[in-house]
Amino acid sequence: MTETNPNLDDDSQDSPQASGAGDRPAGDAQSLSSAEVDAEATADSGPPLFCQTAKKVKGFPTLPGVYLMKDTAGVVIYVGKAKNLRSRAGSYFQKAALEDARTGSWVHEICDADFIPCESEVDALLVESRLIKDIQPRRNKELKDDKSFPYLQITTREDFPRIEVTREPATSGVKLYGPFAHAGSLRGAVQVMQKIFKFRTCTLDIDENDERWKWFRPCLLASINQCTAPCNLQISKEEYRKDIKRLQLFLTGNRKRLLKQLHDEMQQASLDLEFERAAKLRDEIGMLESLDERGELDTHVQPEVFYIDPKKGLAGLKKVLGLSELPRTIEGVDIAHLGGQETVASLVKFIDGLPFKPGYRRFKIEQVKGIDDFRSIHEVVSRRFQRLYDEQDVFPDILLIDGGKGQLNAAISAFESLRIPPPVLLSLAKKNEEVFRPGESEPLRLSRHSFELRLLQYVRDEAHRFAQHYHHMLRSKKHFDQ
Repeated sequence: MTETNPNLDDDSQDSPQASGAGDRPAGDAQSLSSAEVDAEATADSGPPLFCQTAKKVKGFPTLPGVYLMKDTAGVVIYVGKAKNLRSRAGSYFQKAALEDARTGSWVHEICDADFIPCESEVDALLVESRLIKDIQPRRNKELKDDKSFPYLQITTREDFPRIEVTREPATSGVKLYGPFAHAGSLRGAVQVMQKIFKFRTCTLDIDENDERWKWFRPCLLASINQCTAPCNLQISKEEYRKDIKRLQLFLTGNRKRLLKQLHDEMQQASLDLEFERAAKLRDEIGMLESLDERGELDTHVQPEVFYIDPKKGLAGLKKVLGLSELPRTIEGVDIAHLGGQETVASLVKFIDGLPFKPGYRRFKIEQVKGIDDFRSIHEVVSRRFQRLYDEQDVFPDILLIDGGKGQLNAAISAFESLRIPPPVLLSLAKKNEEVFRPGESEPLRLSRHSFELRLLQYVRDEAHRFAQHYHHMLRSKKHFDQ
C-alpha cells in the first residue's frame, strides 16, 4: 500500500483504547501550523461532519500513534500511523489531500476521527498493522497500488530462526506479522529492532550440530553488534531463541511485559555474578526505552552487507563454470614471503562452502631461492597433488590460486609436469576481482555482488590470512631464536 499523501510522513506499541480529542493532555495546545491553517480553511467549505472532524483533529496530541478515519455510520474506513498525530491526521483536511488522486475520491467520506497514542513510531507501525488486519478498512485495501501488503516473517523450523520482510509469505514453517501498510517503514523498523534483539536476516541454512560453522566468517552485522552471529555459532540455539521470543513479545504489543521480564533477568544475572549477561540485558532495556528517539523509520539505513551464502555460492559456480555437478570441495593456495628471503605457502580447504580447518596445510618453500611466486606455486601444487595421487586420495572439485594469469599458468605447469589430470583450476586476481581459467584468453568477470564471487573471495582471503599467519609465526620464532 502507498502512503495517502506524498507530502506527509506516516509514522506503533501497546494498544490502549482509541482516544478522541477530549483525551488531549492539558497544556498541549500549540500555535497553528501552516497545515492546520489550511485544514481550517478547507473545513469551512466542506460537509458539516467533515468540517467538525477537521476541527477535532486539531486537538490531537503531537505524539506518535495511530489515527482512525470513520464514515457517517462510525465505520473505520482508513487506519494510518503517525509520528505526529495532529499534523498527520490534519493533512487529510488540506486542499492537497482533496486534490490528490489517491485520497481525493474518498476524504469527503470522513465524518469522525479517533486516535491511539503510542510510545514510538515503531510501536505505531505495529499497532497500525494489527488494526488493519483486524478491521480491514476498505480504503486501506484500495490504496495498495496493485501490490500485496508486506509482512514480517519469522521462520520456525530452523535452528536459528531468521526474520525477513516479504510480500509473498510462506504458507507453513513461519510465524507471520502483518500485513503492514508501508514497506519502507517496516524495513526501517526491522533495522531498529535488529539493533535491540540482534536477530539474523540472512538466508543461511545454519545447523547447530555442524561444527564447520565455527570457522565461518560472520558478516559486517556481527562486527557492529547488530547480530549475534549464529552463523559462527557464537550463540547457542537456546539463547538465540530467547532473543526471538523477546522480539515476538514486542511485536504483539507486550512492551511493558517484556521490559519487566528483562529487568527481572538482569537482576538475576547480577545476583549470579553473570555481569556480561547483565550488561547485555541492560543495553536491551535502554534501547527499548529510547525507541521514540530513533527518528524517522524510513530514514534508517543499514550498512551495505554482502554476506556469503555457501549454497548459493556453490550453485552459482556450477552455473557460471558450466559444471555437470555441484562443486563440494574447494581448496585455495596463497604464497607469503618472510623478510624477502624465506617463502611460505598455505592451502585452505572448504567443504560445501564452509571452511574445513582440519584440512588446512602449511608449506615451507624448499626448491625456490629468493622471491618467485610462480615457481613457488608450481612447487606447492606439485607437492600437494603428488601426495594426493600417491595416496589415492580425493582431489578437490576446484583449486583456486590467489593471483592472475601467471599464477594460474604456474599451477597448470605443475599438473603437466606430474602428468596428472587437474581438478577445475581457477585464479582470482585481487585488483579487479577477475577469474582466470585455463584455455580462456579473457577473464571471467562476475558481478561484485554475486554469491559465487563472494565465495571465491572468501576462499582466497582465507588462504591469504592463513599464509600470513604462518609467516608471522616463523618470523616470531626467528626473532626468538636470535
